[in-house]
Amino acid sequence: MSAVVAAAALTVEPLLDVRALRAGYGPSEVLHGVDLHVGSGEVVALLGRNGMGKTTLVRAIAGLNRARHGQVVFRGESVEAEPPHRIARRGIGLVPEGRQIFANLTVLEHLSAFERAGDAGPSRGGAANRIGRVFELFPRLYERRTHLGNQLSGGEQQMLAIGRALVTEPRLLILDEATEGLAPLVRQEIWHCLAALRAGGQAILVIDKYVQRLIQLADRHVILEKGRVAWTGTSAELDADASIWQGYLGV
Repeated sequence: MSAVVAAAALTVEPLLDVRALRAGYGPSEVLHGVDLHVGSGEVVALLGRNGMGKTTLVRAIAGLNRARHGQVVFRGESVEAEPPHRIARRGIGLVPEGRQIFANLTVLEHLSAFERAGDAGPSRGGAANRIGRVFELFPRLYERRTHLGNQLSGGEQQMLAIGRALVTEPRLLILDEATEGLAPLVRQEIWHCLAALRAGGQAILVIDKYVQRLIQLADRHVILEKGRVAWTGTSAELDADASIWQGYLGV
């Protein structure tokens, strides 16, 4: 199937603007000039089969993979040459693939250690309020607040990884494989959390394989094919065209 690129007008205030980004690992280039935009308060889903460059892209945005060419502009400033901790302090919160929870820290210690150390934005209260909001989103974490990371289930670890990013008060929340490997009831809880964050105006860039749920959540979708943007459009456009699902996503 030939690549189809549907231009989507950016109608919201720019927050993240990725321009002609090239990145990879060692001698291998994975991204071949990717453009991506996320507006303030917008939810964008990043789609594509395995190995198409989705994780490489979010790692490059977060500074974990250095861009070889192109720009990552966040809140009007180029950040592609900055180290990950500075990008995080600017207001990008990453929930990484694999969760990366510390086995020897409790739930409360995780949240306390990561709570907004930086200038991401105006604080909406002290540490107790930020952590309290995480516990409101995920009551199970409150119940397990004294448990160590290695005592949590996979779903609880994912909730903690999201909570750990949220206590930094990110302007942009990025989730790599938001519900991968989780039980259906836990997935439902994660989707409910993301819907609540969207309703509160949180900008989100999310990777997940459950396209139908992403259609309900996201404003726009960007499909990567072999390190390039193959299609971009609204949820309504994606929902209406089964050929896109079959051609690019294998569903």
